[in-house]
Amino acid sequence: MKKITIVTGHYGSGKTNLSVNLAVRAASEGKSVAIVDLDLVNPYFRTADLRGLFEEKGIKMIAPDFAGSNLDVPSIQFDVEQLAMNEDCLIIDVGGDDAGAAALGRYAGALMGFKDQLSMLYVINQRRYLTSNASEAAALMYEIEAAARLRHTDIVNNTNLGCETTLKIIEQSGEFAAKVSAKTGLPLAFTTCPEELCELAPEEGYFPVKIYVKNIWDR
Repeated sequence: MKKITIVTGHYGSGKTNLSVNLAVRAASEGKSVAIVDLDLVNPYFRTADLRGLFEEKGIKMIAPDFAGSNLDVPSIQFDVEQLAMNEDCLIIDVGGDDAGAAALGRYAGALMGFKDQLSMLYVINQRRYLTSNASEAAALMYEIEAAARLRHTDIVNNTNLGCETTLKIIEQSGEFAAKVSAKTGLPLAFTTCPEELCELAPEEGYFPVKIYVKNIWDR
């Protein structure tokens, strides 16, 4: 993992759960980690909801002033340069598609100062509305880039159906992920797989993830 990892994607793509997994994994490796919750649009899937986990793992969290309440006010301030210099890993969870990416855009200049140490992951989920084919997924990615004034570096295939995810669903998404990669010209960094399913996978190569962020109906 590079020093700064930005995670973007459509609503329900699983970007927040991936961000949390990346943070926890880095912390387990003895690295100092800070995670920024830039999901200023959707109040139901925020890294701020996992404050206890982050405290347990020694992960520093920067979240909107009103995260965790029923207010949704886009108010957040953080110092990119300071965090990048003080922490081994800085993970930025960007929500709200192009609208949420606009909040990231204000930090574009500062982030470009760490260009060689920065990854910007675009999380795709074939089983989500409006990104079920490569053309739709690519179009949304370009909208996010325009708003953020930053370019993605990699694709992450996080196709899932929540608690109904099966290995077959993940395996079938391989062709979709390959098409998105080809259409955007970006490499596929990895395909995620719930830990309990990875143990049953006949082939290696999946990136195992714990399900920290659940849909309201799955809780």
